[in-house]
Amino acid sequence: MSRLALVAFAAFLVFTAVLSRARPIPQHSSAEVPFVGCPSSGQAGELSPPKHESLRLTISAAAAKGLAYYKAEQGPGTFGPRGWHCFEVYGSNGGEFYVSQERIPAVTSFYSSERAIFAGPVIEVRGESGDTSGRFVVAEVVARVFPAHKAFVESVIAENIDPASSFPFGPYPHDKMTYRSNEMAEYETPANTDGLGTIDRIKKNAESILGVAILAGDPPSLLQLSVRLPISLADLSPVIIQQFEVDYK
Repeated sequence: MSRLALVAFAAFLVFTAVLSRARPIPQHSSAEVPFVGCPSSGQAGELSPPKHESLRLTISAAAAKGLAYYKAEQGPGTFGPRGWHCFEVYGSNGGEFYVSQERIPAVTSFYSSERAIFAGPVIEVRGESGDTSGRFVVAEVVARVFPAHKAFVESVIAENIDPASSFPFGPYPHDKMTYRSNEMAEYETPANTDGLGTIDRIKKNAESILGVAILAGDPPSLLQLSVRLPISLADLSPVIIQQFEVDYK
C-alpha cells in the first residue's frame, strides 16, 4: 500500500471515529436482526466485508422481521430491508455507503465522470470530514440546514477556492425540516423535487426521500442518512432513521 493511500486511510479512520461517538451496533435487545457485512473500496484499496453474529436490538419483533443491519469495515452502518445489496466507497474526505434494492453499480462508476446514480429504492449514508477536502460538501449542507453554524460556511467561503454562490443559505424550497437540535435535523425531500435527499447520487422520482443530517466535532463533520423505500416497506423508514439517530447523535 502506498504512503498516500495509508495517509488517506488513516484520515478516514479518524473521520469515522469522530462520527461514531455512540456504538454503531446497538447492544440492548428485544428482537434479533441479521448482520450483513459489506465490501468497500477506496484510496487504500479494497476491504473485505466484516463478520458479526446476528444482533439483538431494541426494536419491535414485527419491524425486525423485515430488517437487517448493514455495515462495511470502517464506516457507519444502518438498518435496511433484508436481502438488499450494499457497498461502501471511501477516501480521505470521508465515505459513501449504499444499501440498494438493485445490484450496486460497478466500482469504477463511483470514480469516473459517469457517476453511479440510484434511480430506485436505496439507502445512502454519506459522511464528509470538515477538516479535509470534504469541508466543501459540509459547508454546502450547513448553509442549507444548520444556521447556527453559519460561521463555518463563511470560513470556507473566505478561502476563495469555491465561489460564495456554491453555498446558498436557507433550506431547499420544497424540503420539510424537523430540527432535533442545532446539530441534528430530520428532513423529507418530496417526490420529483430537488433537495437534501438528491444532493449526491440519488435521482429524484415519484417517491419521497426521508432522512437525517447530523453534525459532529469542531470543525464540524457531516453524517447524512437518506432513505427511499418501496411503498410496501414505507413503515420501515422511521425505524431506520430513529435507530441511526440513536447510534450517531
